[in-house]
Amino acid sequence: MTTPAGTPRRPATLSDVARLAGVSVATASKSLNGRQQVRAETRARVLSAAEQLSFSPNVLARHLLSGRSGTIGLVTHDLEGRFSIPVLMGAEDAAGTGKTSVLLCDARGDALREQYHVQALLGRRVDGLMIVGARPDPRAPLGELPVPVVYAYAPSDDPADMSVVTDNVLGGRLVAEHLLACGRTRIAVVTGDATYGAAHDRVAGVRAVLDDAGVGLTGEPLYGSWSEEWGRAAAALVLAQHPDVDAIVSGSDHIARGVLDHLRETGRRVPEDVAVTGHDNWEILALNARPQLTSVDMDLEEVGRRAAALLFDAIEGRVRSGTEVVPCRLVPRASTGPRADGGGGHRSPPGQDVPSVSG
Repeated sequence: MTTPAGTPRRPATLSDVARLAGVSVATASKSLNGRQQVRAETRARVLSAAEQLSFSPNVLARHLLSGRSGTIGLVTHDLEGRFSIPVLMGAEDAAGTGKTSVLLCDARGDALREQYHVQALLGRRVDGLMIVGARPDPRAPLGELPVPVVYAYAPSDDPADMSVVTDNVLGGRLVAEHLLACGRTRIAVVTGDATYGAAHDRVAGVRAVLDDAGVGLTGEPLYGSWSEEWGRAAAALVLAQHPDVDAIVSGSDHIARGVLDHLRETGRRVPEDVAVTGHDNWEILALNARPQLTSVDMDLEEVGRRAAALLFDAIEGRVRSGTEVVPCRLVPRASTGPRADGGGGHRSPPGQDVPSVSG
């Protein structure tokens, strides 16, 4: 390994390590890749030789020897990246720096495009696939594939598959418990698209807590779009039908922003007169709301970390099945708190009547 003065020293090779350790190249490779067929003392000798020679194995060569590419594919249906980006960040955390790369594809809510991306990723010899849905409802599985698959956010409807989801029922329970602790007893719910299972799950969580407390929901839940426009319209309906409401649970941060707008326009103080909660904890909305919005954080990065951990285990042969549920958490902010009058009965702003809504 000595070289003439002034000549750059070439990097050590696997053959150099094998020669110094007194083993074959194949045994040196198995030792460095952690294969079980190598005796402990042989592995120690190879590792010592590698350290002496400052041997750095070629990443591509290592993957070729192991039969893996060191990549996983992530296919998302979330057009805006609102849900997929935190999941991707969590997956990359679990992958570890330099150990595994994540290839991202956007299926744009199209099943055919999803199949195209899956086949393209398989052509790149990915070691596994993570499929992230646009809505947290069960979906059809991809079927038999040559690599492991984990479904994140939107679970597979096949119980034999691996899925990781958020706890929407718990989200509803957390906001209801928080509002009761704030002394709220006239609590209405305004949420999104009734075709979303998540919308009903969040309502179920709220209803269960209020029923247990002997309070019950104020009126029936209002379902609509996941938009600020719907939040404004729904808040008007709630106030017209239940002018003594003292809290509104919103199914998303977008809806909550619309609710806040209407309350402010009609002179209702938040949270003194009406407390408001959201869901998603999308900080660009929650932190810029007036006042800042109490919201449920679904911990999507943890969903990504757990999904990636399951995928890596499956790649190593430790395949699991079923759906793992990641708990969410409540992030209290200025839109909730005790009533200005300590509870009991609505107090309209001076000189202002409760608005009426036709239709």
